Amino acid sequence: MKDKSIRLFIAGDSTAATCPAFEAPMAGWGQMLQDFFTEEIEVCNEAMGGRSSNSFIEEGRLLSIQDRIQPGDYLFIQFGHNDQKSYGTEPYTSYQACLAEYAALAHTKNAFPVFLTSVNRRKFSEDGTLLDTLGDYPDAMRQLAKRLAVPLIDMHIKTKGLYESLGPEASKELFVWLTAGEHPNYPSGLQDDTHFHSSGAVEICRLLIEGIMELPLELKNFIKKTEIRLER
Repeated sequence: MKDKSIRLFIAGDSTAATCPAFEAPMAGWGQMLQDFFTEEIEVCNEAMGGRSSNSFIEEGRLLSIQDRIQPGDYLFIQFGHNDQKSYGTEPYTSYQACLAEYAALAHTKNAFPVFLTSVNRRKFSEDGTLLDTLGDYPDAMRQLAKRLAVPLIDMHIKTKGLYESLGPEASKELFVWLTAGEHPNYPSGLQDDTHFHSSGAVEICRLLIEGIMELPLELKNFIKKTEIRLER
């Protein structure tokens, strides 16, 4: 029997993954998501750094989810960053084929798949607009979501809006931008435009919660709060 009413599984990469203590204050958004739901929801964050949509499957990680997911559960699927790498996929062929496999698994188990386009990296042009570094992967997911009638939360668009609203400087606060000596885990400092600071991961969760509210998902009935603030 399930310990809680509904499980929310996350399949994704380092932008969603739970970071170990020695990487703090770096955090994936999936690490923070539980606090946004009532006790009826159990977030099972299976996201893992460095994984693409295909390598996640090849390593048996989707199979592990298959063994545990039950009717009425959710499977949130977000890949793209590592699909751009040599071991990854091509947007309109192998990437879509892999994503379809995640959706099919959820449907077979009478669970609910939800596609999430990739969160943006922080890379600005000189005029202060965000540069797209993810190529055709977000569009390929949008296209597949429409074809398969899978709900989609467009985190690519939502994060673009967030970063641009903050601007090139203030948006650094979302990421792991640390000066030398600021944090014991990074004595030399760090300038990371891909991975989130714990406070930034909370802001990404807020965007995700917004996306859930925009969809006809019963999951929205279990949202607890959207105003969590963490000290930097």
